[in-house]
Amino acid sequence: MSNIKIIDHAEIRVLAFDRPRKRNAVDAATRAELAMAFTAADQDPAVAGVVVTGNGEAFCAGQDLAEAQAFDPENAEFWVEDLRYFLSAIRDLDKPCVAAVNGTAAGAGMQVALLCDMRIGHPGVKIGQPEIRVGLASVIGVHLLSLILGHARTTDLALSGRLLDAEEALAIGMLTQLVDAEAVVDEAIASVRYLLQRPPNAFRLSKQRLREITQAGFDETFAAAARLQRAAYESGEPQRIMGEFLARRR
Repeated sequence: MSNIKIIDHAEIRVLAFDRPRKRNAVDAATRAELAMAFTAADQDPAVAGVVVTGNGEAFCAGQDLAEAQAFDPENAEFWVEDLRYFLSAIRDLDKPCVAAVNGTAAGAGMQVALLCDMRIGHPGVKIGQPEIRVGLASVIGVHLLSLILGHARTTDLALSGRLLDAEEALAIGMLTQLVDAEAVVDEAIASVRYLLQRPPNAFRLSKQRLREITQAGFDETFAAAARLQRAAYESGEPQRIMGEFLARRR
């Protein structure tokens, strides 16, 4: 594992994005490593629950634009399928899972956080779905946001691409709790232990039912993402906007 770190705190496994110089942006290798780590944690009887966080100042700044800028209409579809595998590994976890949101959670980072059972943040957190700002359709984030926020607020975030501050995110349910920045991981571990006080079989079956009632929408979302991201790349807009952004950053 070169893009994530794994640290066990007794029976709680902490999985941390570990690309701090990239603000923990995800690329193919990071997605594969985190998916494998979640699957391994789910299958390991010594692991009772999982915390996911980020090393450095960001939780996860979203998709690595250096990777995404090189996509074309054909491999955009493979990218969406890769995202499905990555996010499904988090969604399918039967054990308690809490996000320790230690900084910006944007795009794919927001999606990872929303797939967790709880989200612990601090007052400096920024969270949202900025895909539209780089020429991509907001599809997967729209589905996850709509489950929490409803259509009107999801429309606001998807079409503006704005990032919410921590207080607004807490007020509307995108964050579960705010603590001091240095306490985020510890509080997330405590939240996992709180959930572990529930009968384990009932907990697993309840998570199973929560997946069942959203499964049709989850499946349709990725079919739509493959179609719409292909159309986005056929326009050339994402490649141009990301190319300009990367050139300015260099």
